Amino acid sequence: MKLSPRIIQAMEILQLPMLALQERIEEELSSNPCLEMREAPTEDDPPAEEATETVDRGEKDLIVKDERSHKDDFERLTDYGDEYAEDLDWTDRPSRPARATGERDSKLDALANTPAPEQSLMEYLMQQWAFVEVPDEIRAAGEAIIFHINEDGYLRAALEELAGEDESPIPLDSLQAALPQVQKLDPPGVGARDLRECLLIQLDAEIGAGEATAEGENGLSLPDLALARQLVSDFPREIELNHIPQIAKRTGRSVEEVKAALASLARLDPRPGRLIGHRSVPYIVPDASIELDDDGELLVSMIDGDAPALKISRTYLKMARSRQTETSVKEFVRRNLRSAQWLIGAIQQRRQTVRRVVEEVFDAQRDFLERGPGALRPLPMTEVASKVGVHVATVSRAVAGKYVQTPRGIFPLRMFFSGGTTTASGEDVAWDAVKAKLKEIIDREDKSRPLSDDQIAQALASEGIKIARRTVAKYRNLLNIPPARQRKQY
Repeated sequence: MKLSPRIIQAMEILQLPMLALQERIEEELSSNPCLEMREAPTEDDPPAEEATETVDRGEKDLIVKDERSHKDDFERLTDYGDEYAEDLDWTDRPSRPARATGERDSKLDALANTPAPEQSLMEYLMQQWAFVEVPDEIRAAGEAIIFHINEDGYLRAALEELAGEDESPIPLDSLQAALPQVQKLDPPGVGARDLRECLLIQLDAEIGAGEATAEGENGLSLPDLALARQLVSDFPREIELNHIPQIAKRTGRSVEEVKAALASLARLDPRPGRLIGHRSVPYIVPDASIELDDDGELLVSMIDGDAPALKISRTYLKMARSRQTETSVKEFVRRNLRSAQWLIGAIQQRRQTVRRVVEEVFDAQRDFLERGPGALRPLPMTEVASKVGVHVATVSRAVAGKYVQTPRGIFPLRMFFSGGTTTASGEDVAWDAVKAKLKEIIDREDKSRPLSDDQIAQALASEGIKIARRTVAKYRNLLNIPPARQRKQY
């Protein structure tokens, strides 16, 4: 049995996150004249109205049995296009009917009100470089350098590579002369080849500005700036290892002075290029919201966001039923009606499946809502699939890219599926709960005598969670927590 286009479309729609689903709906609205928006979407909407005349394509429900992996079924996704091309690729679709004269087009209004794109870092640097007075060969070398500066503000290509890159090579000595000039452009630190050079450029700019006044730009005296520069220039490895006493001894300064200088480095920007230009921030729209009522019962509500509710156009339904409609037009309308019905059915099925999965997940993870991540328990997808009555692959697609809003914040739905371990008292604990407990132990430690990984493992064992030292190190790294020597405060 081949996977029919309807089943394939349902699997694709199920896997789409909310924002991608909204885009998909907008695309279908713009290309399928049989689709219309419904004003008020409700959770208990009746099924889409079916056309009275449909074509029987021999479609059957896809039945997935537990004894087979059904790899072959899913591999058929790659070759379904040829057989069902007439239904899936219609080059003769008209655009949506034009609006009545005098009615404003909301999309055109939105386009007109969209702000112009922000200036990129390269445009910003080129604009400054145009006013720098240098010989022509240095100007060409500077333009080549600016062209290779990435969005963080770093020059990752070696000057030797730039010298032989173009058909008309740029002399290496011109590139070497142009680089310091480019590094003087705004923002400070741009054009650096590594983090150390980036910080030194910013400190040199502050020292240069501070020589005309009593203090630097950030209220630091020139000796303080000089010490900070010395630390970055001569002690990068010691700073990484947090060897503050050794640095103090070798510089002849006190530990407090060294700590103050290191603290002042925090104001410097390790990615100066990101100060210029627009940086898109990922926008998350949760698919469901979970709450506990006064009686402790779960309240699950689906969040549709800005996704428009869809319905079938009655005008085109009448055209498909009318005997006066030409055969070619009727066939065209039927194909569009089938596509519209499939999309509406797939969206409704997605909504129902995600809701059932969310209900089963939080029925199992109820303690998370009351006590937080430390109360997560192991939850395999097979357990949820069995309760929902679907294959585990369907659950995997249902949680892919989905987020859920809880009283404790917005979390990815996949986070609630994980393995775990068993405590000494016989309680099942998820690995995410172990990570939360590990972070809690480190937060409570004496920072002047931070705990080693062995000591953290012992602390977890005292609370009934027995894991190896290497597992502690692994989870500590996943949480971006440095080792004990780097957490020590002097």
